Amino acid sequence: MNQLSDATSPYLLQHAGNPVDWWPWSDEAFAQARARDVPVLLSVGYAACHWCHVMAHESFEDPETAALLNENLVAIKVDREERPDVDAVYMAATQAMTGQGGWPMTVFMTPDGEPFYCGTYFPRETFQRLVLGVAKAWRDDRDGVSGQAGRIAATLAERAAPLHGLAPAADLAALCDQAVTTLAADYDEQRGGFGGAPKFPPSMVLEFLLRHSERPGAVQGGEGAGADNEPTAGGQTGSEAAGPGGEHAAGGSAGGGQAGSEEAGPGGGALAMVTGTAHAMARGGMYDQLGGGFARYSVDAGWVVPHFEKMLYDNALLARVYAHLWRRTGDPLARRVAQETCAWMIRELRTPEGGFASALDADSEGQEGLFYTWTSAELAAELGEADGRYAAEIFGVTQAGTFEHGRSVLQLRADPAEPGRFAAVRDALLVARERRVRPGRDDKVVAAWNGLAIAALAECGLLLADPGLIAAASGAADLLTRLHLRDERLARTSRAGVAGPSAGVLEDYACVAEGLLALSGVTGQAGWAWIAGQLLDTSLSRFSDGGGAFYDSADDGEALIYRPADPIDGPTPSGTFATAGALLSYGALTGSARHREAALAALGALGSIAARYPRAAGAGLAVAEAVVAGPTEIAVVGPAADPRTAALHSTAMLAAPPGAVIALGDGTAGAEPAEVVPLLAGRGLVAGAPAAYVCRDFTCRMPVADPMELRAALAYPAPAPAG
Repeated sequence: MNQLSDATSPYLLQHAGNPVDWWPWSDEAFAQARARDVPVLLSVGYAACHWCHVMAHESFEDPETAALLNENLVAIKVDREERPDVDAVYMAATQAMTGQGGWPMTVFMTPDGEPFYCGTYFPRETFQRLVLGVAKAWRDDRDGVSGQAGRIAATLAERAAPLHGLAPAADLAALCDQAVTTLAADYDEQRGGFGGAPKFPPSMVLEFLLRHSERPGAVQGGEGAGADNEPTAGGQTGSEAAGPGGEHAAGGSAGGGQAGSEEAGPGGGALAMVTGTAHAMARGGMYDQLGGGFARYSVDAGWVVPHFEKMLYDNALLARVYAHLWRRTGDPLARRVAQETCAWMIRELRTPEGGFASALDADSEGQEGLFYTWTSAELAAELGEADGRYAAEIFGVTQAGTFEHGRSVLQLRADPAEPGRFAAVRDALLVARERRVRPGRDDKVVAAWNGLAIAALAECGLLLADPGLIAAASGAADLLTRLHLRDERLARTSRAGVAGPSAGVLEDYACVAEGLLALSGVTGQAGWAWIAGQLLDTSLSRFSDGGGAFYDSADDGEALIYRPADPIDGPTPSGTFATAGALLSYGALTGSARHREAALAALGALGSIAARYPRAAGAGLAVAEAVVAGPTEIAVVGPAADPRTAALHSTAMLAAPPGAVIALGDGTAGAEPAEVVPLLAGRGLVAGAPAAYVCRDFTCRMPVADPMELRAALAYPAPAPAG
C-alpha cells in the first residue's frame, strides 16, 4: 500500500493499490526526495483518461517497473482536476520542452520542483529505460541536470505574467466583428466545427457567435436554418488520434444539411456556423443517441467516432448553448438536445449529496467505447431481424463497423420517418445497454464545473418550463455553499460529502458566481446573488494582479515554481474571462460601477488573443458582446403564484438580448435590503398588476405588463430609456 489510500480523488484512489510507492502532492513528498537525494517523478492525469489507464496497466501495476521507480525516484501522483494549478504549471513546461502536451503527463524534476524532462504517455519498455537514464544523469551529471532545470523554471516564470491591454467598449464591437471573420475562414462548411481532426466541441465560441448574430450591423452572412421558428413565451465537444501521446491538451458529412450552409463562408454567417456545428455534433457519434449527453471530442473531422469519456463541463456548457440556439431560432433539434443533455446530467452525474460528479470513463471491461458501440448482430439479437435491420440503417451501424473490432458508434443523421417505431427501438436498446458493465464514474464534485451546471440547469429549466431542472440547480448550489464555502473561500472539490484539501482557483470563484447569479434570476432568491458578490470580491482581493488582470491561484495559495495566469480558454472558460462575465452580470444587477470596471479591465487580455486565435477566446468574446449590448437589465415584479408574473418572467428569458441579467421579485414594498437585488429597488406593480422593467445602467423605460410588449421592449438594440 502506498500513500494514496486516504485521498479524496477517485483518480488517486485508482492508484492506491499500485506497487509504486506513490505520494500525493505534498511538502512531505518533496522532503522525502531531498532526504533520499533522488529526483521526483510527477505523473498527472484524471480518472476518465483512457491513456492514463493504459500507462497505469502497463507500467504502474507492473512490479518490475514499480521497483525501478521506488529505487530511483520519489513518485507523486496528481489529479489534474483537483490541482489545476499544478497541472497548468507543468503542462506549460511539457509543451515548451516537447511542443505538445496531454495526459498522462510525465515530468521528471528536482526536489525543488524544477522540471528537467517532460513527456506524456510512454510504453513500458521505453519508460523503464527513461527512468534508468534519469537516475544515471542525476548521479553522474547533477550540475548539468540542476542547471537545466533552473533555467527552464526561470524561463517559465518570465513568460507567466498576466496579460494586460486596453479594451474600451468602443473597440469591442470591431474586435468581435474581426473574430467572426477569422472564425469563418476556419469553419468546416461540409462537416461543421472548426479546423480538422480531432474536433472538440467549441462551446464558448458557439455562445459568442449566437450573441454576435443578434447584433444589428455586425458582420453576418445569413441567419441559418430554423431562424423563423421563434419560440413564444410559455412554450414549452485520448483517442486513436491522440495515440501514444496521450489525451490531447485543450486545445462522414453532417446531418440535416446544416453544416454545409453557404451562408457560413468567409466574411460572416455567425448563426449559420452555430447551427451547422450544433447539428453536426448532435447528429454524429459524439452525442449519445440513446441516453443523451456528449462525449469529450471527436477523433475524426466528421463527428463520427468520439473519445468516449463524458465530462460534466462539456455537457453543462453545451446544454446552455443548445437552449440558447433554440431560444434564438426555434430549432426543434436544439430544444431536444438541451432537454436530453440536462436529463442526462441529472440521471448519470448527480450525487447523493445533490452535486454533480465530474465524469464518466471512456472504458468499460478494459475496452474504450464498449458500453456505447454496437454490431449488427447485437442489434438483431436484441430487437429481432426486422427491427435490427431498421436500427442498423437509422443509426449507421455497418458490418465493417465505424469504430474498432467491427463495432459501430450510433449516429442519427436524419430525423426518423417513423417516430413511434424509432422511440420504441431506442428505448429497447437503452434497456439492453443498461445490462452491460457501465463505465466508471469519477464522483468528485468540482466547484467550477458545478457552477457551470447550475447556470445551465437553471436557465434551461425556465426556458423549457421544467421545474425539475431548477430544483436540481438549487440542490447543487446548496451543496456548494454549505460544504465548499468557508469564510468566503471555496474548496475546489468534495467527495461523498467531505470537502477536499485543494483550495479553489479563479475559475471556481467565477463559475460558481455565474451559476448563482443565473439561479437568482430564475428563482427570485436574492441570497444567491449576494453570495456571488462575496465570491467575486474574493476574486478581486485574492486573485487580481492589481492592474486589472488575474492570476489563476490566490495570493495566499501554495507557492509553485511560478504563479499561473492563463487567460486562454481551454475546454472550459478561462478563469479570467469567466470572472469578467460574472463581474459584468453582478455589476448590472447591483449598479456597482466597481464591478463593471473590473469586468472591462479583465477583458484587457482579449484583444491580443482574439486577434490571433479567436477559438481560444470564445468566453471573452461572449462577454464582449454583452458589454456592447449593455448588458440589458430586466426586472420582473409580481406575485410568485400569479400566471402573469410567470409569463413575463418566461418572456424575459426567451427574448433576453446578449448577456442580459434578470431579477425577479414580488413587487412589494418594505423588504429588507438583503432580501432584494438592487435592480428591483423601487420597481413595483403597475396598477396592482405584475410588470417588467427594461433598463440600462439602472435607467428604465416605462414598465410593461404584456409579454408581447416586453418582447418588443427587448428588441436589440433596445430603445433608449424614456425621459
